[in-house]
Amino acid sequence: METILTNARLVLEDRVVEGTLVHENGTIRALDEGRSQLPGAVDCDGDYLAPGLIDLHTDALEGHFVPRPKVIWPDARAAALAHDAQMAGSGVTTVYDAICAGGFDQAKADRRALYEVMLDAVEQGATRGMFRVDHRIHLRCELTDHGLPDLVDAAMGRPNLSLASLMDHTPGTRQWRNVEHLKVYLSGIGKGGPDIDAEVADRIERAKGAVAGNYDKMVALFSASGIVLASHDDTTPAHVDEAVAAGCSISEFPTTLEAARAAKARGLATIGGAPNVVRGGSHSGGVSMRDLAQQGLLDALASDYVPASLLQAALALTRTAGLTLPAALALVTAAPARLARLDDRGRLAPGLRADLLRFRLIDDTPAVGEVTLAGRRVF
Repeated sequence: METILTNARLVLEDRVVEGTLVHENGTIRALDEGRSQLPGAVDCDGDYLAPGLIDLHTDALEGHFVPRPKVIWPDARAAALAHDAQMAGSGVTTVYDAICAGGFDQAKADRRALYEVMLDAVEQGATRGMFRVDHRIHLRCELTDHGLPDLVDAAMGRPNLSLASLMDHTPGTRQWRNVEHLKVYLSGIGKGGPDIDAEVADRIERAKGAVAGNYDKMVALFSASGIVLASHDDTTPAHVDEAVAAGCSISEFPTTLEAARAAKARGLATIGGAPNVVRGGSHSGGVSMRDLAQQGLLDALASDYVPASLLQAALALTRTAGLTLPAALALVTAAPARLARLDDRGRLAPGLRADLLRFRLIDDTPAVGEVTLAGRRVF
C-alpha cells in the first residue's frame, strides 16, 4: 500500500527541505520537494520527518526487569514489551539491548539470575513478532568476572546477537579511574561508609587474574564470529591501541579527550553517551561529549541509560556544538547504521527501509509524533 507524507520538513543527509516522501511495502519509493496535491496525501503540518533512530547501546531493558533494587518483575515478556514501547515512544526503530554478561556489583546481583531470561525475552519477542521496533542484542562482556566465558557461550549463536563490547570496571581504571567517583555512585545506591570501602576492595580483589585471561579469550572468540566489537570507557591511548589490536571498530564512551583523539587517529569510531550531552557532562567524571562534538571527535551517540535522550542530545548539539540538523541527526541514524553494518536504513533515500520518525519542537524540546517501522506505524 502506498503512503504519501507531505508538507513535511525532510531531514536529508546534507539539508532540510520542505517536501513529500512516498513509501510502499515497507520501502521508501520517492522524495520530492514541494507539497503533494493528491487527495490521499497525509499532511504532516510542517513537522520534521527523519530516519528512525538507531540506538547501539541502551541499558533500559534491565530497568523494566528490575524496576527497584531486589524487585524482579515476575513477567519477563511484559517487561520486554514495556521496554519496547519506551523505545518506540523515544523515536527509536532499531535498538541494541545491552545485556550484562558478568559483573561484580552486589547491588545488581540479580543480573546473573536474569541474564538468560533477558536474552530469551529479546530473542522470543523478535522472532515471534511481538515487538514494535527492531531489537538486537549488545552483549556487555564484563572482563572482571571469572565466569564470563560460560556466560558468553550461552549467548553465542543467538540470531539477534550483533554487537559486543569489552568492559573493565575495576576500581582505579577506565570509568572508575577516580575511585572517589565510584564511592559516590555506591553511596547513591544505598551503601554506607565502611561498606563502600569493603565493596571497592572486594571489586579490586575479584578482578585480579580475571581481566587478562578473559580479554584474550573474548578477543579470540569474537574475532572469528563476525560480530561487531567495541571497546568501552577507553581512557588512555594505550587502551585504544589494545582495542585496535583486539579487532574493535568502535570506541564506546571514551572518558578522556586524549583517548578520543587517539581513537580518531587509529581509525576507531567514537560513540558517546546521549545523557552526557543533555546533562552537559558525565556523571562519573568523564569528558564532555559536547566538547568531543565541537572538536570533530564524536561519530555517534547511544542512549546509554535514558532512551529519550537520543533525540534530545542530537538536537542539543545544534545549539551547543554548532552542528547542522542533518549532521546532528546523522549521529543517531546514519552513523550507527554504518557502524552496525546496516546498509538498509538510517537515511531518507529511495530503496531504503521506511523506518521513519516524525517530530516537532516545542521550544527546544522534541515531541515525537509518529514512528514507522518498515512502513508500519508503531507509535
